[in-house]
Amino acid sequence: MPPSSLRVVYAFAREMHPKTTDVFIQYGTAGFRTKASLLEHVVYRMGLLAVIRSRVKNGRTIGMMITASHNLEPDNGVKLIDPHGEMLEQSWEELATRLANVSDNDLESTTEQIIKEVNADMGLKASVFIGMDTRYTSPRLAAAAVHGVMALKGTPKEFGIVTTPILHYCVRCRNDNSYGKPTEEGYYEKIVGAFKNIRQKLSVTGNYNTILYVDGANGVGGKKLNIIKKGLDGELDLVLHNLGGNGGKLNLNCGADYVKVSQKPATGFEAPPLQRVASLDGDGDRLVYYYLDQNENMKLLDGDRIATLLASYITELLAASGALGLRLGLVQTAYANGASTKYITQKLKIPVTCVKTGVKHLHHAALSYDVGVYFEANGHGTVVYSDAAKRAVREAADTGDVEQRKSAELLLDLIDMTNETVGDAISDLFLVETVLCARGLDARDWLAQYTDLPCRQLKVTVQDRNVISTADAERKCTAPEGLQSRIDELVDKYTDGRAFVRPSGTEDVVRVYAEADTQQAADKLAAEVAQAVFDLAGGAGERPVLPE
Repeated sequence: MPPSSLRVVYAFAREMHPKTTDVFIQYGTAGFRTKASLLEHVVYRMGLLAVIRSRVKNGRTIGMMITASHNLEPDNGVKLIDPHGEMLEQSWEELATRLANVSDNDLESTTEQIIKEVNADMGLKASVFIGMDTRYTSPRLAAAAVHGVMALKGTPKEFGIVTTPILHYCVRCRNDNSYGKPTEEGYYEKIVGAFKNIRQKLSVTGNYNTILYVDGANGVGGKKLNIIKKGLDGELDLVLHNLGGNGGKLNLNCGADYVKVSQKPATGFEAPPLQRVASLDGDGDRLVYYYLDQNENMKLLDGDRIATLLASYITELLAASGALGLRLGLVQTAYANGASTKYITQKLKIPVTCVKTGVKHLHHAALSYDVGVYFEANGHGTVVYSDAAKRAVREAADTGDVEQRKSAELLLDLIDMTNETVGDAISDLFLVETVLCARGLDARDWLAQYTDLPCRQLKVTVQDRNVISTADAERKCTAPEGLQSRIDELVDKYTDGRAFVRPSGTEDVVRVYAEADTQQAADKLAAEVAQAVFDLAGGAGERPVLPE
């Protein structure tokens, strides 16, 4: 593409999407995420980068998702999706950050420079799929994305309001038609179709019941489940709440992140005692469960619980199908409850890999197994199957004895029900409900599999989060000097104590996590570690306060 044809890049920026702020913004774990008012020029420029990326990938489709996931309504964000539905290749994050922050006057030359650096053939066709969440700022930002794609003569396709995982799925299908149809309807056909198939093979037994309350976080996931609900044929009785009506605000005192971090039930409705509730997040890529006991105490079933439930059932089906020699492993982060790791390794005898926070790290590690189960404790995760694993299961379904075929066919349905591209609250909900039904479990039975250690998460506002450096999958702090030794001293005072700190990927805060044998001890340890961070890492604002 000759330099003269890049003039439109500057013209669009100057006339329609000018850079009006000097606030530096960085492509992080979940792309760019900040106040929506600061994002229009960033999203326009990501449209440019998506076209360049598509051409580097020989014209394959790239995705752009406009969302701030579990953040509150005033925020928004954008992230790019690579051809197999995975997160943007890490080496391109620096290019995204550079392009987002240059002045309008330098945008044309920087775009040209990036095209040369990545050796993009600008004569190739380019395809970009664009989706958005339910925020009132999303349509304006999606329009900016379209203009960015058009400025470099790419072809945009808008999907409107979709969950993040649906867009990931459609990108994967567009580039690999063996995976499914690249439409929202195609997603329902595959995921929901597999769920209905498997439920017709299972009997409702034991303590399981088909009623499920759902907290939709006033976001897109609940709206899509409302569409799906009509075609479930009674296999699952969804009672949907927090669908965005009655003044409900996105992710405000509801949704997976609120339930997990605050350890409180979602507001907006009341579920009967002992009734399981599934909480989605705003863009439908996270899922946690909970229930209230007879004393109205909340019992949380988070990503760790989902991971152990799925991994144990898949292990059982693999053995029963005779598909031997496949390596199944589970991937966690340092946020995984220590009790879950002990249960997985000692009781289930499943290997565990611990990686840095961020789904891209978990996804990559999961691919090293034939069957990789990965979940963050926050409820973001999925299962990935190698081609060898799929071949082995299909072979067992074709050539095994009667019982082996039965198990292999259940596993094939489970594979089809799984969105392997990214964590997907809707897909994961159907997976969980399948396993609970197959085993005749209610939420109390599920919780009883192991006992979580009490934990607490806090955040400390600091002047610059980059003063914190970590190693060993973020479990050890290497800077500032003296902080890790102070954390070690504090942890040693508590039975079953464990704590770590890490810089946030999105804001100038340091996140603190602590576990101990009682909730009081976990709270106190977290507060003491927070004070140490404040003192040694340049705390800003009010000092953390120790609990009484």
